[in-house]
Amino acid sequence: MMKPVPKIASPARRRWLRAGLAAGVLAAGGGVAARMAQSRLLNPCLAALPPEWAEHPLVAAAWQGLDPAQVWDCHVHLAGTGDGGHGIEMSPDMLSPLNPLQYLQRLFYLNAGCVHQAPGRVDDSYVERLLNLSDGMAPGYKSMLFAFDRAHAADGTPMPEHSALYVPDAYARKLAQAMPERFEWVCSVHPYRTDAEDALQQAAEQGARAVKWLPPAMGIDPADPACDRVYRMLARLGLPLITHVGEEKAVHGVGRPEWGNPLRLRRALDLGVRVVMAHCATVGEDVDLDRGEAGPRVPSFALFERMMVEPAWRSLLFGDISAVVLRNREPERLRVLIEREDWHPRLLYGTDYPLPGILPLISPAALAREDMLDEKAVPLLETIREHNPLLFSFVLKRLLHSKGSRFSAAVFETRRFFDRNPV
Repeated sequence: MMKPVPKIASPARRRWLRAGLAAGVLAAGGGVAARMAQSRLLNPCLAALPPEWAEHPLVAAAWQGLDPAQVWDCHVHLAGTGDGGHGIEMSPDMLSPLNPLQYLQRLFYLNAGCVHQAPGRVDDSYVERLLNLSDGMAPGYKSMLFAFDRAHAADGTPMPEHSALYVPDAYARKLAQAMPERFEWVCSVHPYRTDAEDALQQAAEQGARAVKWLPPAMGIDPADPACDRVYRMLARLGLPLITHVGEEKAVHGVGRPEWGNPLRLRRALDLGVRVVMAHCATVGEDVDLDRGEAGPRVPSFALFERMMVEPAWRSLLFGDISAVVLRNREPERLRVLIEREDWHPRLLYGTDYPLPGILPLISPAALAREDMLDEKAVPLLETIREHNPLLFSFVLKRLLHSKGSRFSAAVFETRRFFDRNPV
């Protein structure tokens, strides 16, 4: 039985969005989807994990040595189609088969969040599923819910037509306030907005734990001097900036790919902002700007490594380990993160939910072949994932190892980083 979501707003339905979802569900119900399911491409969205698996010794070992009340998943996406009346907006491109890549991405995201069979109430079902998954975590564990601002032009004009997704701050905040035992919230304020400083001040006063950016999708150049006023505000408020670095594949937008270059965040660091580089730049290539604007392209992760060893930024630069286990990442980059134990106090646990629910993206068997996971754990992890992707991501990352090293407890006890006194 799904838990009901506390009512946040009146259930104003958007017929054209619901029609697009129905078309997607119809497509997913055809022969192609059936073959995908048989080849383990689709999440079966099973109910609560049976006790023999939930109480498995490896699951118990994953929680050992941790205070669950200190474990906050710092990278959780809110999503939906806008059918719940909460202000969520989705690009028409993601609803149209005429844009097959984005259309298929949407179907996978809906399946990962187990809302693909909930036409007319996708938004609420997404949160209900997240609450049910949270029931399978140790008491005290929390998810940090991301808002997602629209793309904006350089003059601060919002561009909804170029925004793949919009999740209002108010929605993330109200969910966290309604369910404080499960959720914290992360605001998303575009730095080019004319009201950016006021919006950040208000978000901080209302309990936001951080700010989320995705520069290539939102149209943000982190090295733009226009961001300085926001950087100074973030430093003053003590709000960390969680921002995507490296290549972006999941969300389309109006920005340039090079705006995900880790080196472009030096401006924020120089102004005293605590920066969390999402996914530790483990995918993609960027220009080595230290060798000029026409410098060679190098792995984005190499630039992240370079910045992590800068003495001036040891108290400011962090990385989250969400998505670092995806199959499109080089295994050697994951090895570095595991083996660099001196970095562990600066690495933060995250799942990138709902991505762990997209079955093809993560392969425990492949990690076992790379000798970063014991083979005996693979069947357990595969079973857990079909019931609870949150627990799957947590146990998997607790079990990873390389050359005698594992992610330390400090990586998972992220509350120390985000907890702060109210403004």
